[in-house]
Amino acid sequence: MTKKAGEKIILGIDPGTTVMGYGVLMVKGNQPSMVAMGVLELNKLEDHYLRLKRIFEHVIQLIDTYHPDELAIEAPFFGKNVQSMLKLGRAQGVAMAAALSRSVPIFEYAPLRIKQAITGRGNASKEQVALFLKQYLKLHDDQDQKYLDATDGLAAAVCHFFQMRTPIASSGAKSWKEFINKNPGRVKR
Repeated sequence: MTKKAGEKIILGIDPGTTVMGYGVLMVKGNQPSMVAMGVLELNKLEDHYLRLKRIFEHVIQLIDTYHPDELAIEAPFFGKNVQSMLKLGRAQGVAMAAALSRSVPIFEYAPLRIKQAITGRGNASKEQVALFLKQYLKLHDDQDQKYLDATDGLAAAVCHFFQMRTPIASSGAKSWKEFINKNPGRVKR
């Protein structure tokens, strides 16, 4: 995939050892659009290490196909099942290693932060996230339930897009008041 000047591609990943979701977002100027999204199903592989190898290979393939400028990845959340957290952390680490091997910068977002950026609510369901993305990016109706992991990957990319274009984030300001004080020429009164 070739990019033109002023375009940026963000690869978003929702890591998992059973299903890994991904979404590719193209940003032209300040306008995002979905390029691709999908899932890597790993439940047929019984060996955990083979699953990790497949995640690495698939992320490399995505990077080589879409040439993302940045990777936005969902961070593992804290849960009661230590084994599940360990497996999820390994899946995330392997995806990050693939990006690092291709010199793609990585940005990590907590699940709560992604949901909050997308829907305005940190406790939103996967279905609510998918519905917002469908409306915001004008996605087609042909997405079924198995693509909720794909929309979670796309949500990580959209969350990163929102972070990139937020003036407070880019200026280093901690509040709107501080932003206004640092940037008087950018504010109309």
